[in-house]
Amino acid sequence: MNSCILMAQIIKEPELRYTPDSQIPSSQMLVQFPSLKPEDSPATLRVVGWGDLATEIKENFHEGDQVIIQGRLQINSVDRPEGFKEKRAELSVSKIYKVGETTSFSSSSSTSSDRPASSPASINPPSSPASSSSPYKSSSEKANPEPDLDDIPF
Repeated sequence: MNSCILMAQIIKEPELRYTPDSQIPSSQMLVQFPSLKPEDSPATLRVVGWGDLATEIKENFHEGDQVIIQGRLQINSVDRPEGFKEKRAELSVSKIYKVGETTSFSSSSSTSSDRPASSPASINPPSSPASSSSPYKSSSEKANPEPDLDDIPF
């Protein structure tokens, strides 16, 4: 399964275009995210949205916005005038979120098993992490009971 989630900043205003034959909307924008090494420059990536999601991206997202993007990563080959092929990465958006907001925008091709748009804000931690017992506790933990401050149940 090819699925990526990326947190980035929009560095080029989204452009809305239409396919010549069937007039399907398409939006393109550039995003930037920090590199893994502090001495390297930030990486950029082209992001593409299709259909109704493309028009929503154009209307609701702008240069400078921090976003979380979920989509499919693909590599395209581009013929260069110098006579060689260059490979470029591109992310096709299926969902996009503004950082700090609970509103999300999804492509219309999402399946019924996808979470609804409000689900990221409705995720709740377990009500009582200490009450869920794990079969993988060591004998020293059983002998000296201390409160479990970790709210992740695994």
